[in-house]
Amino acid sequence: MGASQQQLQELSQQLQEIQEQIELLREDVEAVRDQQDAVDEATDAIEQLESGSTVQVPLGGGAYVRATIEDIDEVIVELGADYALERDQEGAIETLEHKKDRLDDRIEELEDQISELEAESGQLEQQAQQLQQQAMQQQMQQMQQGQEQSPDE
Repeated sequence: MGASQQQLQELSQQLQEIQEQIELLREDVEAVRDQQDAVDEATDAIEQLESGSTVQVPLGGGAYVRATIEDIDEVIVELGADYALERDQEGAIETLEHKKDRLDDRIEELEDQISELEAESGQLEQQAQQLQQQAMQQQMQQMQQGQEQSPDE
């Protein structure tokens, strides 16, 4: 295998690895967006609920129980890292909005990483094209030299 063929193979492998990284990052973005949707749903529910409201509470496994909200100003909100905080209705909404802002920041970080990888991928593709063109030119030159050296009859 010639040096340019080996370089092409290495570039191809690098491109494949970058594409796999990009795909994983895109999956991460989707997961964070799903978290944002859940936060939006929770925010909407907290805004609409009031003390005395009746709600369906999920127990897991597709089972629900009907419950009455005793006090909407006793909302427990997850903060992350296995911590939670009891907040009043307004405080719970503020906490969820702050959580959504952090998720926005995370999506931005992931999208920046994707952009960097896409730029790197573009550079590698250009290098691969240049190597292919050089290899074709070398083949053409070798063919021409071969024709020139063959005896004319």
